Formats: sequence, structure tokens, C-alpha cells
Amino acid sequence: MTPMPNVSVLEVDDIQATVLRPRPHPYMGQYILLRIDDAAQGREMLRRIIPHVAPAVDWWTPTLPGWMGIAFSYHGLKALGVPQEFLDSFPREFREGMAARAPILNDVGENAPENWEYPFGNADMHIALAIYAKDDESLAAVLEWARQSHHELPQITVVYRMDFSELPEGRNHFGFRDGLHNPSVEGSGVPVHPGYGSPIKAGEFVMGYPDERGEITASPEPEILRRNGTFLAFRKFHMHVAAFRKYLREQASTPEEEELIAAKMIGRWRSGAPLVLAPELDDPELGADADRNNAFSYESDMSGLKCPFSSHIRRVHPRDALDHDLVATNLHHFLRRGTNYGPSLPKGIMEDDGAERGGVFLLIGAHLKQQFEFVQSQWMTDGNFIGHGTEQDPVVGNNAGNGIFTIPKRPVRRRLHRLPQFVSVRGGEYCFMPGLRALKWMAGVEAETARKHA
Repeated sequence: MTPMPNVSVLEVDDIQATVLRPRPHPYMGQYILLRIDDAAQGREMLRRIIPHVAPAVDWWTPTLPGWMGIAFSYHGLKALGVPQEFLDSFPREFREGMAARAPILNDVGENAPENWEYPFGNADMHIALAIYAKDDESLAAVLEWARQSHHELPQITVVYRMDFSELPEGRNHFGFRDGLHNPSVEGSGVPVHPGYGSPIKAGEFVMGYPDERGEITASPEPEILRRNGTFLAFRKFHMHVAAFRKYLREQASTPEEEELIAAKMIGRWRSGAPLVLAPELDDPELGADADRNNAFSYESDMSGLKCPFSSHIRRVHPRDALDHDLVATNLHHFLRRGTNYGPSLPKGIMEDDGAERGGVFLLIGAHLKQQFEFVQSQWMTDGNFIGHGTEQDPVVGNNAGNGIFTIPKRPVRRRLHRLPQFVSVRGGEYCFMPGLRALKWMAGVEAETARKHA
């Protein structure tokens, strides 16, 4: 990857690479969660690890064997000794944590926090490390950096590890090409392919810059802590692949119809070709072309005959479909960094083999409430904005066996009933991902020093 010819206006040497730069290809890695039981040891760990945290500058050059990002829960910042007056300046949703927001996020039933894996939804999750690499040797090197950061610090405990890797052809466990679209961040220097739309103001994703309203975020305090930082919603999902395949088989009379129904649910064919541009048959060449597979709008499909209103991609990114409504879509974008875990279910298998498989998503933005929480609670869960009542996202919605999916069709629309749970939430948390200067400040934080920077 090469940078855009225009000079970046963001302080990319201070912003963590995970925020602005895409994952490597191919990729593999590990998520590590840590608990801090002694603030001094926690700050010592930070001092050791900071040199290995990758900045967004020169992310595309292969100078590092791997990449590491670091983020903190509210409880983690508290365990590090960040003064309470500064902790209180963080947004309410971050302070409460994702588990406490479960009713808003529709994390109920099987998705409820009481069913999450430890330490998600628990005050023991303090630090999250996201480690990416291109191969086993590189991954081993970065994991050793991480290990050395808390070596002989007995009050720092690893409470969770999870391996992840890229699946064949860059697809997810349901067989769809993954990671095809992210908003373009103004001034980031990241290449922009056609169809990504106008760049979104950097302040929507990174603090310290004007957002779409022309405002610059004034919290949390102090300024050194928030500048070039952001928030992320960490979400781990288990994918019920066999259930997805069985449902398609039950609803279709031919393999071709199975593929069409699957495409209608997602809004793209498995190749990545969007239905708006290939409404009848898959077009793998289109799906693989980064300069064409996002170059579409819904202006020619306002009836949803090509791409249903309730399809996954149309719900999470309505593009111009809501331009005539009182919805400022540019206020609800977030950056998405997705990874896969677990083995693929072999083709043709229709019964669950009991293996753990799914995806982890880091949903990044400067405004958790109006970005992740809005999209999750309104566009993905509430069908009223598209005139579909209680109809949820057909693939990642919390349908629990009673879901409905409407496919516009002439002369009569088709409705699929009794959608099962295709995706289950296994855990999640809200985290703060500081800039590199903020990490250094945090590594030496003391109440008196902090007040001087206020």
C-alpha cells in the first residue's frame, strides 16, 4: 500500500496505527486482555510497551515484524491511577461499560452479558492488546514484546488470550468477502477507492480535530490525554454457520436460489459484488475490484428491488438512501477492524460440529453514543427507519428464532419468517485508545502532575 499524494494533516506519528491503517494482508494475530492489581506496576508495564506500539505513520512500509495496538477500559484507567476528576470527564457510556448498556444495545437473551465469556462484562478487563502480524515468525516476535512488558511484574495478570487469522480468500465464516468498506478519513493519507464517498471529518474518529459539526471534542480532560485518542467498541461474535446454511436450504428450491437469498440478506454476493450493481447473478470480477465494488448508491434502487432495505450493508451504511430523511448519516460512521477466529466449517456440512468460530470487531469512533450505539440500537435493531417495524438485521440481529426478513419483489414481496440466531455475542467492552504522547503521560501519571497539565 502507498500513501495518498496529498500530505496528511493529522498527527499520524501520534495516532495508533490500529485507528487509521488497515490490517496487513494476509494477517494473523492475537488479542490479549490484562488485569492491573498495582498502579505502579501498571505504569511500568506501559513504559516498557510504548516503544512497540505502532503509530499510523508509515504503516504501509514493512519495517516492523508486526503491529501492536493498546486500549484501556474505564476500570483499566482507574487501576493505572488516572485521577478521578479526569475519569469523571469521560462520556457516560464509556464509564458505564458495554455490559451496563445491554438493554440499549439489544444484548438480551442469548446475547445478554451474563452469557459472555470472562472477563467481558467484568471489572477485571483493564488493558486490551491487539497484535497483528503477517506470519508465524513475526507474530512470535511481537508476542515476546508483549510478554516482556509484564515480565516479573506479578501484579499484572493475563486474563484472556484469543488467536485470530485471515480465512481463505479473505472471507468470513459465512463465506462472504470481508472488510470491503470503511469511511474515508479526511487528512489521514490513506488511499481512497471510488465509491467511498467524500472524506469524513477527522474529528468523527480521532479527538483533537473538527468533526462533521465543526466542533472539537472537549472531553475527556486533560487535553494531553484525549488528543489523537479515540474510543472503540470491542465485540466478539460466535457465528452459527451450520444454522445459516440450513436456513438457506429450507427457504430455497435450488442452490442458485440459496445464493440469491444469502446475497439479499447481506446486500452483496459472497464474492463481494454489490446487489445494486449485480442484482441477478454474482460477478466475482466486480467483487474483487476495489475500484468498483463500492462505487454505487441506492439512488437507482429506492424501491429495494435490487438490494432489500433490511439487508445488512444497507442497514449499517444507508449511503444516500436516507438523504431525504431527517438523518445526518455522516454523524453515524465508525471505522471497522474485523478479524476471524476458529476453523472454517467444511463446505457442504449442515450440522454444527461444536467448534468455536466467529469474528471480533473493533468499531472505532470519537463518539460511542452517536456512532456504535446509534447504529446498533437504531439501524440494526429497529426497523422503523425503513418502515419495517420490529424487523432486525437478518444476519447479525438478535432474532432468536422469530425474526422476519422482507425481500421487495413484484408483484408481491417475499417475507422470510422464523429467522434463527445466526450470530451470538460472546463478549464486548468499551475501550479508550490513546495517542502515543498520551500513553507516555499515562505511564508517569500522578495526581499532582496531572493537575499541572489540566
